[in-house]
Amino acid sequence: MQRVILKDKTFVPYITSDKILESVKHMAQKINLDLEKEMPLFLVILNGSFMFAADLLKEVTIPCEISFIKLASYHGTSSTGTVTEMIGLTEEIKGRTVVVVEDIVDTGVTLEKLAILLAKKEVKQMKVASFLLKPDAYKKSIVVDYVGMEIPNAFVVGYGLDYDGLGRNMKDIFVLDK
Repeated sequence: MQRVILKDKTFVPYITSDKILESVKHMAQKINLDLEKEMPLFLVILNGSFMFAADLLKEVTIPCEISFIKLASYHGTSSTGTVTEMIGLTEEIKGRTVVVVEDIVDTGVTLEKLAILLAKKEVKQMKVASFLLKPDAYKKSIVVDYVGMEIPNAFVVGYGLDYDGLGRNMKDIFVLDK
């Protein structure tokens, strides 16, 4: 891996695709065990989670359904603090186990909004699977049940994560060079 320049920022290698896929397999194994008696709906948060969701769900062997919702809370390299629902949930989820699939949980603002939305729809239970978690930035009390990796409060791109729309297609994860 080598440095990547996206617009006006330089990013350096951080997590290789091999380590990513190994972590995703471990997450899927835990989900398969924990939810073997359920038929969960995996609710993928677009756009950032698309690569993680594809890899995760290839490893999930229990019967399940998959749907998508698009929420936005970032502009540039920082969270706006508000969440906009751009594509909404259309499935009937009352009484169902829903697994929210997130690329990254940092402040938890998006996750909190989604938890409120799902509670109003009377889900049986909400589980959260996030590839990355920034424990130093996380300010909410919602449990993140399945975590691929914890990282410091740094800005990362690649593997679905972007900087102003760029970098999502990279198979490795890069961190902003200081």
